[in-house]
Amino acid sequence: MLQKLKKIDGPVIFILILLMAISIVTVYSAGRAPTNLPDHGNDYQRMIGYYILGFVAILGLAMVDFRIFIKKALYVYGGGIFLLGLGFFGGTVNNSQGFLKIGGLNLQPAEVFKLVLIIFLTYMLIKKRKSKLYFIQDVLPVALVSFVPFAMVMAQNDLGNALGYIVIVIGMLWIGNVKASHALIGFIVFAVAVGGGIKAYISFHDEIDSFMKGIGRSHWVERLDPWLVPEEATAKASYHTKNAKLAIASGGMMGKGFLQGTSVQSGRVPYTYADSIFVVVAEEFGFVGSSVLLLLYFILIHRMILISLECRDRAGPYIIVGIVSMLLYQIFENIGAFLGIMPLTGITLPFISYGGTSLLINMASIGLVMSIKVHGQELEDDLPQPSRVSLRKAKKA
Repeated sequence: MLQKLKKIDGPVIFILILLMAISIVTVYSAGRAPTNLPDHGNDYQRMIGYYILGFVAILGLAMVDFRIFIKKALYVYGGGIFLLGLGFFGGTVNNSQGFLKIGGLNLQPAEVFKLVLIIFLTYMLIKKRKSKLYFIQDVLPVALVSFVPFAMVMAQNDLGNALGYIVIVIGMLWIGNVKASHALIGFIVFAVAVGGGIKAYISFHDEIDSFMKGIGRSHWVERLDPWLVPEEATAKASYHTKNAKLAIASGGMMGKGFLQGTSVQSGRVPYTYADSIFVVVAEEFGFVGSSVLLLLYFILIHRMILISLECRDRAGPYIIVGIVSMLLYQIFENIGAFLGIMPLTGITLPFISYGGTSLLINMASIGLVMSIKVHGQELEDDLPQPSRVSLRKAKKA
């Protein structure tokens, strides 16, 4: 056990400690806002507890050979789908359904399933050793098993996590050696779909607005309007992003100082303890503080990529690329929403935002990466083997 502990990546743990410090400081500051008290005044204490559990999870998972999860991937996927199904009977937080109350923790199955999806897609893709991914045999099955949780999470009104599944699938198909022609076609289809969707939204805004109100999704319009048609956005719809931009800009180079952010401390920016936590960093610690946070993210992701390159088995790199895709999406979406380059979806900022499920899943993901670091130098022996058809195609290629 001591030998395994020595193999854990020290820089990654150090970065997580720094992110923990940033999280506790900013969550504490956000909790001082009068609009957040008393419900969130002690969130920083809960974050300390969540981080302690998270580090325990990292150490525990590091001691377990990650290939065990790949071998049991079918059960992991089935359990994840079952958990998502339970979400339909869960509570609602900020218009999103699917929160299960377990003790003092609001468990969000949609967050948990991100890691489940990475494990199951790894199980599917490692069967294609050194072979191109073909659309019918490979890409289509991956898309189908990913569409099921995507549809379930969309039905639970959680757009942010549902889009995260798509990013994970794209990242893992890319490293899975998808054919360049298929990747190009997919990119063109995606670009046309997004461009056409934006054009249709702008052209038929009133009709879409009426339709969304009819199906109980009017808040989606309130989130998209400030991004796509700011002139059509109501004062209520643009309130969040407008005040967030003003707060970020007012931070300047060095920020206004800890607990001195006027927009944060006056409560003009909603959800500063959770989705809007980056606004606290930018207003109180300025461009320098924001840059330090982004630099820590960069180093963390860089270390994970290095671990994947050092890994000697097939499964490790797939898992790490899935986790990197998940984190990059969350970082870009969360920060981009408050800079006006992405829609506001309510996604959390990894390792910083208040939220037990989000933090514990992210920490568990790092635990899997540490397991790959510890056990990944061993060549795999009994993982699912590639099919004979895949091997023949690989030889011909």
